[in-house]
Amino acid sequence: MPPRAPPPRRRPYTTTAPASNPTASPSRAAEQHCLRLLERSSTPASLLQSFAFLLKSGLHSNPLVVTRLFAASASAAPALLEPLVSSLLGPSLPLDAFLVNTLIRTHVTSPFPSARRRAAAFFPLMLRAAVAPNKFTFPFLLKSCAALPGSPDVGLQAHAAALKFGFAADHYVSNTLIHMYSCFGAGFLGDARNVFERMPRESAVTWSAMIGGYVRAGLSSDAVVLFRGMQVSGVRPDEVTVIGVLAAAADLGALELTRWVGRFVEREGIGKSVTLCNALIDTLAKCGDVDGAVAVFEGMEERTVVSWTSVIDALAMEGRGKEAVGVFEEMKAVGVLPDDVAFIGVLTACSHAGMVDEGRGYFDSMKTEYGIEPKIEHYGCMVDMFGRAGMVEQGLEFVRAMPMKPNPIIWRTLVAACRAHGRLELGESITRNLLNEFPAHEANYVMLSNVYALTQRWKEKSEIRREMSKRGIKKVPGCSLVELDGEVHEFIAGDESHPQYKEIYRMVEEMSRELRRIGHIAATSEVLLDLDEEDKEGALQWHSEKLAIAFVLLRTPPGTQVRVVKNLRVCSDCHAAIKCISQVYNREIVVRDRSRFHRFKDGSCSCKDFW
Repeated sequence: MPPRAPPPRRRPYTTTAPASNPTASPSRAAEQHCLRLLERSSTPASLLQSFAFLLKSGLHSNPLVVTRLFAASASAAPALLEPLVSSLLGPSLPLDAFLVNTLIRTHVTSPFPSARRRAAAFFPLMLRAAVAPNKFTFPFLLKSCAALPGSPDVGLQAHAAALKFGFAADHYVSNTLIHMYSCFGAGFLGDARNVFERMPRESAVTWSAMIGGYVRAGLSSDAVVLFRGMQVSGVRPDEVTVIGVLAAAADLGALELTRWVGRFVEREGIGKSVTLCNALIDTLAKCGDVDGAVAVFEGMEERTVVSWTSVIDALAMEGRGKEAVGVFEEMKAVGVLPDDVAFIGVLTACSHAGMVDEGRGYFDSMKTEYGIEPKIEHYGCMVDMFGRAGMVEQGLEFVRAMPMKPNPIIWRTLVAACRAHGRLELGESITRNLLNEFPAHEANYVMLSNVYALTQRWKEKSEIRREMSKRGIKKVPGCSLVELDGEVHEFIAGDESHPQYKEIYRMVEEMSRELRRIGHIAATSEVLLDLDEEDKEGALQWHSEKLAIAFVLLRTPPGTQVRVVKNLRVCSDCHAAIKCISQVYNREIVVRDRSRFHRFKDGSCSCKDFW
């Protein structure tokens, strides 16, 4: 048998330049080898090896190689980007548009906030070096400005530069301008809309940018109106558009719109990605169709931990704690590891369903079984759970034993529990401490004012209200939304702006008579004003959710479900009254307040009065 040939030797990974073409210069060969090294740099270690070769070969002044180094760092080792830029960016490095564009892009897409904040600073460097920007410069520059919502002046200067250099009308630049202005808040939406109106609108990206801007600013009704205008214009929505509209529908509680969007996705063949399905689950849940959300989840071929968490959150919001816990356990059984957000969902489920022992067990398991260090949000869930269960003392002990400083939300949660369970002195003490530490926060004044009202200390309540007025602090008014025939109607307590307010008020008076007939007594303790009992009953009568329900009763046939979205927590009187309304008028009434759903039917509520 002839001797076996030795196996071919593998070429080792090396930072030494190979023998080059005799006709190529040594510097050119080193450059090409370094570029090949950078192309293969997929880990921090390999990137540092490439960097070492770059320095050894004297390529630190080669703009092409340095640009590729920064680009490779962004994907292979984002933590090394800043040190590399600091060591190489200097007078000896000639700048060009490709290099500066890469600096802006790699910084704006960095996972580190410090790098993202620095992204816009490279543009002035470009101008000082007399390097002309191109159309690729401005989309990333404007995106970096959008990440600085507290500094709109930087964005305005970037827009001026885009105009000066003749790139403001570019399609990609205009879309990013819309995104940037919408990130600066509602006060700049007019600027975003001006850009939108001046550009061609054949692309779904343009419409999506403006719709997303309205949603971010909390103007969801405007987002829906714009979406309808998009349909009239004949532009086919894409996945990003659909997700933006779903976010608007979730904010408005517009279930019919959400269901229409689901059918539209099916009809138009828009790809049902995991992200889109997760958005649909979340929106259906927030609009009160939890079973529909579960059906979407069950029909998904691929699920992520976000998919599971969305269903857990949906069930938790309706107080279906045992089902939520069941989904959480199923998620673990199929091998999907829960993250910190999933634990917030299951702890919320336990809190809303009064499952204190189960909640304690899950909280302990975060660290012992999964190595997840509880965050302030998880501690907040536990305090909320103790408070809802009437375990105020345990909640206070839990707060005092926390390894981090409790935030104002946790203290306010504890104050709410004190108020609900008659511990008003403790609630007053906590609120006074909050006011001393956070004197500019409206909620702290409102809570102390409410405590004084509950103890009928009207003089102290008036002093707090005067202090609020002096500081320019206003209480957020109660507001309720209902969707009917594709239109969202808004109601504020005692408001007379609705075109049918006279008929609505007559319907509210009829509802009040019917409730008195069956023995309902108004909870006048909920009126935190110095009024006599009769006036207190009148004040309760015109709460926004009652106006919204009266409107739907007027406009819909018997048996139609009533769905209301409330921006604040529903008060005890309205909760008791709506139970009676559901019985008297034989209606299912779904109310979403700022923390959960209440499903009223046949005189009872799905929360079982545990709220």
